[in-house]
Amino acid sequence: MAFIDNLLDKAKKAGKTIVLCEGEDKRVVEAASKIVKEGIAKIILVGTEEECKKVAPGVDLSGIKLVDPATSSDADKYAELLFKAREGKINKKTGAPEYADVAAAKAYIQKDRTMFGALMLKAGDADGFVSGACHSTANTIRPGLQVIKTAPGIKTVSSCFIMVAPDGGNKYVPEGVTLFADCALNIQPTAEELCDIAAATAETASKIGGIEPRLAFLSFSTKGSGNDDKYGQTVPKMQKALELTKAAHPELTVDGEFQFDAAVAPEVGELKAPGSKVAGHANVFLFPGINAGNIGYKICQRMGGWMAIGPVCQGFAKPLNDLSRGCNVEDIVATVAVTALQA
Repeated sequence: MAFIDNLLDKAKKAGKTIVLCEGEDKRVVEAASKIVKEGIAKIILVGTEEECKKVAPGVDLSGIKLVDPATSSDADKYAELLFKAREGKINKKTGAPEYADVAAAKAYIQKDRTMFGALMLKAGDADGFVSGACHSTANTIRPGLQVIKTAPGIKTVSSCFIMVAPDGGNKYVPEGVTLFADCALNIQPTAEELCDIAAATAETASKIGGIEPRLAFLSFSTKGSGNDDKYGQTVPKMQKALELTKAAHPELTVDGEFQFDAAVAPEVGELKAPGSKVAGHANVFLFPGINAGNIGYKICQRMGGWMAIGPVCQGFAKPLNDLSRGCNVEDIVATVAVTALQA
């Protein structure tokens, strides 16, 4: 795929260091080895040599920096960072402080590799963070929210998938790449949050996807043809999101609300939304909620043969990305490349 080749080439030139938190996962170990051998990025792998060889026997670990939280000389430094970041925070279940002292924070990070990796990123010992191959999205994102936190001026942390067309391309997506958002983090975003998601995804499309974004707010309705006021009220929400986005980001090419076919197929777009600059030509798709988004990207991936890179996280102060637990080695390699370009 030309897009992937270009992505990897740009990552090689960036020369970034990425921490992978799951040395216990065969796919992650294999991806780490491939990334280092091909010079895509420098890799810190959280795990031990023994467990890496156990899950991925025969994999060459040379060039990979292995870090064991239980014995790391940086554990005290990271524990101090965590304690300061969470000082005064109360555990909702126990009513007690999350960490009574630095020693308690250290005991925690020596067991929680995802948090350990996030603190490595926080400390500046890595340029980016990738996890999630064998951990849930919640377990991956929580450390980001707790210690990395959001970039200045950002209200909404979101995600998108970079969808890469299979060999042979797709007649509706001539660039060969499109973006779906938000399919992983925001369950039922408000119109205001959708405005933030639209702006963030447009930036990812331009910076990482290398495309000029044409954004479509999606629905089961096109330009008011449907209405769900008695139920989910998603149609008016998408209409409001469009209004807010146009007002806040007049530089963006955006329209809606569209059914998917009206957004992507020129013959349908011209019929249902004549005169629109986006209808029939969209390459960034904004879903009304995680149900539609998550189902949509997985159909595209599994039945359409598209490669799904992500979830690519948007809005953190430093690059922190999640993996689908169904990912393969190539997905991990691509996500590391994206993370390197975000740094």
